[in-house]
Amino acid sequence: MRYYEDIEIGETQEYGEYHVTKDEIIEFADQYDPQPFHTDAEAADDSAFGELVASGWHTAAMCMRLLVDGPIAGRAVMGARGVDELRWKRPVTPGDTLSIRTEVIDKRVSESDPRRGYVDSRLEGYNQDDDLVVSWVSLGMIERRQPGGE
Repeated sequence: MRYYEDIEIGETQEYGEYHVTKDEIIEFADQYDPQPFHTDAEAADDSAFGELVASGWHTAAMCMRLLVDGPIAGRAVMGARGVDELRWKRPVTPGDTLSIRTEVIDKRVSESDPRRGYVDSRLEGYNQDDDLVVSWVSLGMIERRQPGGE
């Protein structure tokens, strides 16, 4: 288990291969973001995208799955305080394969609860061509091994 004390600012990780399918794009969009360019390939052809694209929320969810399976697996995660700077950079389409890169950009001990530390990390999601498709800053909370210690 990796605790707050084990994590260093500047630490980077790359992880994943998530294969995006047309059926998954439509299924997610039908339930959560039912806009025609996410749910109907024919209608999407006439959209600003010119083809069926994944919802940005779906893109974020797929990258979140990679984050949980990879960089934060084995960390003493206590949840998150939120996400800052969420940006959808490029549409994700059927057949894309996503991967992520993370970098720890800040850490500090919680002033209100010495059992937890705050670890902020930048996540960038990429497609198989290494094109940036999504980015955000995760505001994570990580358990401290030694509350009250350094």
